[in-house]
Amino acid sequence: MKAIVSACLLGEYCRYDGKTKKDDSVTEALKGYEIIPFCPEAPVFGTPRERINVMECEGEKTIFRDSGEDVTQKLQNEIERFVAKYPEADLVVLKSKSPSCGIGTTPIFDCKKRQIGVGNGLAADIFLNHYKEATISDERRFHSL
Repeated sequence: MKAIVSACLLGEYCRYDGKTKKDDSVTEALKGYEIIPFCPEAPVFGTPRERINVMECEGEKTIFRDSGEDVTQKLQNEIERFVAKYPEADLVVLKSKSPSCGIGTTPIFDCKKRQIGVGNGLAADIFLNHYKEATISDERRFHSL
């Protein structure tokens, strides 16, 4: 069985601030799985890096750096490259609140950088569309086990 897991949850120092969000409850629950680490941001932008945010302007969801650069296509290309390399998974565990990986927990901002709600990160949207047979959740699922 294969599990795609946000690399920061596995202890990799790949977050924008150069830190990790290692979550032992995730690694403990996934013993016996072939674990495939995933971070779409680090390969494209490096670590540490400028923070990115999900913005919704005129009905269109885009990913912007704090400096204002639209990086949606760069990030989408990296995620699609990953999906092509790993077309199948039984389980996907993503990092909550991440602009890439959050599932229903990612802050969404308007054009004036005001938070207007929460939703999915770009990778979460792509994964939900591609890995239709997989169980997809975030690390919070494992905190009650």
